[in-house]
Amino acid sequence: MKIREELEELERRLLSPYAALAAESKGRLRPEEECDVRTAFQRDRDRIIHSKAFRRLKHKTQVFLSPGGDHYRTRLTHTLEVAQIARSMARALRLNEDLTEAIALGHDLGHTPFGHAGETVLNELHPEGFRHYEQSLRVVDFLEKDGRGLNLTWEVRDGILKHSKGKGPILPEDSEHLAATLEGQLVRVADIIAYLNHDLDDALRGEVIKESEIPEECVKILGERHSERINTMVRSLVFRTLAADDGKLHLDEDVIFAMEKLREFLFERVYEAPVVFGEFKKAKKLLRELYFYFLEHGLPWDKKGLYRNTPPHQQVCDFIAGMTDRYALSLFEKLFVPRPWPL
Repeated sequence: MKIREELEELERRLLSPYAALAAESKGRLRPEEECDVRTAFQRDRDRIIHSKAFRRLKHKTQVFLSPGGDHYRTRLTHTLEVAQIARSMARALRLNEDLTEAIALGHDLGHTPFGHAGETVLNELHPEGFRHYEQSLRVVDFLEKDGRGLNLTWEVRDGILKHSKGKGPILPEDSEHLAATLEGQLVRVADIIAYLNHDLDDALRGEVIKESEIPEECVKILGERHSERINTMVRSLVFRTLAADDGKLHLDEDVIFAMEKLREFLFERVYEAPVVFGEFKKAKKLLRELYFYFLEHGLPWDKKGLYRNTPPHQQVCDFIAGMTDRYALSLFEKLFVPRPWPL
């Protein structure tokens, strides 16, 4: 028996009845021979980690643009924190950790430079709009490997596409926009848990807010320390879900209330605060200038093989979305900032 088959048999024996099994995946966009060693979901995880888009996450903004300090989160560290939280919950619920990790590692591959400022400006400029979760799917389906994509399984692709929540309910009743697997739904909640806590931590580090300003209800319900708050949210989801045993995710009502209250606080006092939002306005102007420049002059390299039937707006959108913060800044300076004439 191949190692992969042994692992698939272990999944059947050990995982919850609600877990997605690698051996029962709905398959890939293009059929391919199975690996002797790794399950389908393990291969997806590895492909994502080795992708160029994953490496670029280290120089993409989470909240604070190009921070000077070493300890502020980037889009990469956010992704790793989501993966860690999601895996911890998946293991406790006996869900498929490999599928959970693959979705978590791939969920933000299509995110723009300069955080949500970049997403906002591309949504305004692109005729069909822009949503980072759809771009993440475009990255793994098409943009990686010069148009071949990563050819991931249906379950991972579904989880990536449906991970985003915006300002909507943390656990919505309507399942239409939820991932088809519990693993995908778990990543969606882990994403919220991660950014609520690390964005708060970064805002305190950057002195955008003070600890005394955190809403009292949030502190009382979730805890005073970073690790305590994460632990409260994770334990609530795990134990409430196990108790319900109905194939759905659950959180205690008071924890949902505190999470939503904390999210409101972050939007009001951090994301939309003048000291943060002012820099976002500059970033939006920069990306707007780059967008129209490349729309008029074309991309700086020949991508005819990749973009045989792709409209110019989509080509430019792909290019801008794939940039890191520092590459966008460097390119803007090269194109628009006058240089002194050499002696």
